[in-house]
Order: sequence, then structure tokens, then C-alpha cells
Amino acid sequence: MLVQKIKTVGISLVVFAALMLTWETVVRVKQIPSYLIPTPSDVYFALVRGLGEGLYTRHIVTTMTEVFVGFGIALVLALVLGVFIALNRTIETYVYPYIIMFQSMPKVALAPVLVIWFGLGITSKIVTVALITFFPILVNTIAGLRSADLDRINLMRSLGATRWQIFRMLQFPGALPFIMAGIEVGIIMALLGAIVAEFIGAEAGLGMLLQSMNATLDVAGQFSILIILSAIGLTMNKAVGFLGDRLLFWDASRKSRTRKRM
Repeated sequence: MLVQKIKTVGISLVVFAALMLTWETVVRVKQIPSYLIPTPSDVYFALVRGLGEGLYTRHIVTTMTEVFVGFGIALVLALVLGVFIALNRTIETYVYPYIIMFQSMPKVALAPVLVIWFGLGITSKIVTVALITFFPILVNTIAGLRSADLDRINLMRSLGATRWQIFRMLQFPGALPFIMAGIEVGIIMALLGAIVAEFIGAEAGLGMLLQSMNATLDVAGQFSILIILSAIGLTMNKAVGFLGDRLLFWDASRKSRTRKRM
């Protein structure tokens, strides 16, 4: 198993190196201007320079603050409201239609309004991130809580279990795989939401930096930021997946997925 994994990683590295070499060669031979397609070496030097000077670090901190704070707010609100909607039909009847209507609105169209209301600082970005990530977690929470087997619920009731005990010992544990799926989707959407919001108007952040480099035709710098965003997205996805595997060690689908990765 270990030999196969090393072999897979080795082949991936060889393919990556071949692609980079081909890219570098084609751009230099064809003499393509750097403001159209930079060489991998140009992108590398732009990345090293930006990180070494601390320029990227400051903007990374701003963007990640927007992502985590906005995602945290969305997570709490979605879990609380999801529980109330899933367990109370009256609340679902009166509240859920409005949530659907609001979700149908394109958040990109709302971003300029949020900038007007909350300013160019991180507050407007946090609100945008929260709005974008709220619905996936909410829907998965509701679906998970309603997936509890009715026969098991009736059995617990016949044994004298309270509504809170049924929720704590049956419904919520059964909903956790659904909630983690919503979180895995939401965390990536949070990063995308923060970047889009920074495109609209921001004082700092990777999205704002991308816009600034676009104005100066610094394509190599833009590519370097895209690499950073890709690495951040992959890291967050792996972190959430790792957390889910540890929390949901009893879930059969998680076990099979873990074996495939190994």
C-alpha cells in the first residue's frame, strides 16, 4: 500500500514537472508577452517576492478573517434555524419560503449594496460570506434531522424518552454526516464569496490585490495569487474532511472514503 502511494505521488510529480517544462518552453520559444501568458518561472518569482516582502501575508490574513468569521456566523445560524425548521412544522410553513426566496437572489448582485451599507472594510465581506454559505448548511441540517428512522423515534417514545433525548441521542447524531457534507461545500463557497466581495470593493484582501494587479497587467502576480487561493482551498477542504473522518468514525461512507484515500 505504501509503495503504491509513493508510486502515485512520484508519477504525479513527473507529470507536473513535464507540464511546467512544456509551458516554459512554449512561452519562451513563441516569445509570448508576459502580460498575456507568463512563464512558470515568472509566476514562481512573483510568488516568492510577494511572500518574502510580506505583501501577500497581510492580504491573506484579511481574506481568511473574512472567510472564517463569515462562515462561523453562517454555521451557527444555519444549525439553530435548521433545528427549529426540521422539528417544528409551523416555523417551516412561515419561515422557510422566505429563506428560499432570499436564496434565489444572486449574492453577487447584493454585494454592491452590502458595500454601501457596511463600507469597504471587512464587515461587508463577512456578511457576504455568511449569506453565501448559510443555505447549503441549512438545507443539509434539515435533511439530516428528518432522515431519522420513524420506527426508532417511536421506539424511544415508547420507552419514555423525552423530545430532547430523542434529538440528542438519535436525530442529531444521524444528521451529522449531512451537516459535515454541508460544511465541506460551504467552506469552499466561503472563500469564493470573500474573493467576489473583494472584487466589488475592498481596502485589503487577495481579491482586491488581484484587481490591482489586473490594472497594472501583472499577470504573473495574478497567477501567483491564484496558486495561493488554490492551496488555501485545498487545505481547508482536507482539514474539514479530516475533522469529519474523526468525528464520524462510525459512518460507513466515511470509512470507505478513508480507505480509498489510503
